[in-house]
Amino acid sequence: MNFPDSTTCVIAGGGPAGMVLGLLLARAGVAVTVMEKHADFMRDFRGDTVHAGTRRLLDDLGLGEQFARIPQQNIDRISGAASDGSNALAVRRFRTPRRPVAMVPQWDFLEMLATAGRAESTFRLWRCTEVVGPLRRGGRVVGVRYRGPDREVRELHADLTVACDGRGSALRDAMGLRPREFAVSMDVWWFRLPRQPTDPPELSGVAHIGHRCTTINRGGYYQIGFRIPKGQDAAMRARGIEALRRDVATLVPTLSDRVGALESLEDVKVLDVRVNRLRRWYADGILFIGDAAHAMSPAGGIGINLAICDAVAAARIVAGPLRAGTLSARHLARVQIRRSVPAITIQTVQRMMHARTVALLSSGRANAHLAPWPIRALCQTPLPRMVFRYSITVGVRPERAPAFARR
Repeated sequence: MNFPDSTTCVIAGGGPAGMVLGLLLARAGVAVTVMEKHADFMRDFRGDTVHAGTRRLLDDLGLGEQFARIPQQNIDRISGAASDGSNALAVRRFRTPRRPVAMVPQWDFLEMLATAGRAESTFRLWRCTEVVGPLRRGGRVVGVRYRGPDREVRELHADLTVACDGRGSALRDAMGLRPREFAVSMDVWWFRLPRQPTDPPELSGVAHIGHRCTTINRGGYYQIGFRIPKGQDAAMRARGIEALRRDVATLVPTLSDRVGALESLEDVKVLDVRVNRLRRWYADGILFIGDAAHAMSPAGGIGINLAICDAVAAARIVAGPLRAGTLSARHLARVQIRRSVPAITIQTVQRMMHARTVALLSSGRANAHLAPWPIRALCQTPLPRMVFRYSITVGVRPERAPAFARR
């Protein structure tokens, strides 16, 4: 592998935000290097919800046909039981006119973006390459130190460093930045259960708003998100696998005949749910976007699409100054100004959704079906329901591809 010592922009993290930003900047003629610490994108239990706003962006980029070839399940409803046991919360028409929300394996989505990036002469994706810290000259970040496949630490100089390395951002920690943390009273257990072709449609997508249990159709299996009290992973595991099987069978009776597929708690992974936000998303020479700037809860499956919008806004604002060699902290501040309102809005909605979850988990009512009152109101009133549907499927301030990136 060739190890050049400079580039125009270096991006830490090959997730959705990093790959989209790298592709857009490359299409603008900017030399960009994306560093991904793993050899591939095959990580289970990652967010895979691709909303209509992101699908429209892919059409703008000329990737709509490639995306359509990826195995996926469209979501046209969100359902859940009301306190009286009825299905009053079903949203029967959740589609946007052309582009439904889709569940797509994130590894396939990222490989599609990597393939598109390789078609650009200024795009480089370095796998098995971990960013370990920023390079500084005076008070400015001028690149990164990284550990390559041979485990040797090297330096890469860049006019701009972008941290897309998630809520555990190594660059953010190395810069001494601490996000403001918002109280979250739940974590999530992730595991798989078999899916049958005869299963009812309400299990295809996201079911049971207000429940402790969420089902996501992955085609041949369901990805199950089971909510537990914050920080209680060890205590919940001490209850044993039979307790989990009983809880799932009670919450989703349709799955009661296959909970035996959970052989042990080693099949269960824990997600440490966080909601936080940096006060300032940038410093001289470095920008933080996506979860590195504002960690999102999995509630609503909005995080990926918000991070991608961050990337599109960043590309639109910094591409020209990077080409001209005039990039300044003022341009990076513009990214935060443009994207902070959507981040704050969505985090506020997620915290509202969590508030009812707190009550459910603390009450001990494993089969409680009552959804949060704001969600009930949104689902039962036409105009708010339309606004809610648009916010979930298209997003708050969705971003369109800049002209230089369209194909």
